[in-house]
Amino acid sequence: MAQPVPVRSGGFGGVEGLAAYLREHRIDLMIDATHPFAARISANAAEASHLAGTPLIALRRPAWERLKGDRWTSVATMPEAVTALGDIPRRVFLAIGRQEAFYFEAAPQHSYLVRSVDPVTRALDLPDVSYILSAGPFAEADEHRLLVENRIDVVVTKNSGGDATYGKIAAARRLGLPVIMVERKATPDVQTVGTVSEALLAIDHALSLVMKRGV
Repeated sequence: MAQPVPVRSGGFGGVEGLAAYLREHRIDLMIDATHPFAARISANAAEASHLAGTPLIALRRPAWERLKGDRWTSVATMPEAVTALGDIPRRVFLAIGRQEAFYFEAAPQHSYLVRSVDPVTRALDLPDVSYILSAGPFAEADEHRLLVENRIDVVVTKNSGGDATYGKIAAARRLGLPVIMVERKATPDVQTVGTVSEALLAIDHALSLVMKRGV
């Protein structure tokens, strides 16, 4: 969707390239509003902010927290999620996006239902796999129906937080289904806000300091 502001697409050439861009364009403030699992981008933004002397604010929606009735197995990586499925064949709802779905080729004994916004670029080498192309938000009632109709035994997902994709977590809790939860990696220690409203307030404050300094 077209935006009513200047837009730049593509990479910057790593940390040094981003730092050079910040200096060249005299950027007063950088906002890291990437996906919670875009750890490399966030790390590059923090380092480039330091190199260029450009203030940085990170917008990171809070992670989901385990509630009563949740049956989570928390893991740190996608290969660990594959291992956590175990050896006994299960019907798996794979709600992790498309880029890391290939890891589950290491566990072909399971049946997979893979949901992603964009197509999995190479069909998975698995004997029993189905695909759903869909973008959130996903209502709990719809997620409940999907899990029941597909006779899902276990959900695999990332702890991305937010309301748009929480429906599957609530539905799994209601059905008593286990969830293998891939947790977030550590993030850079920068000023962080959890909502857009908080980000707007932080931006106003940061830019007011810039104006006071006469930058």
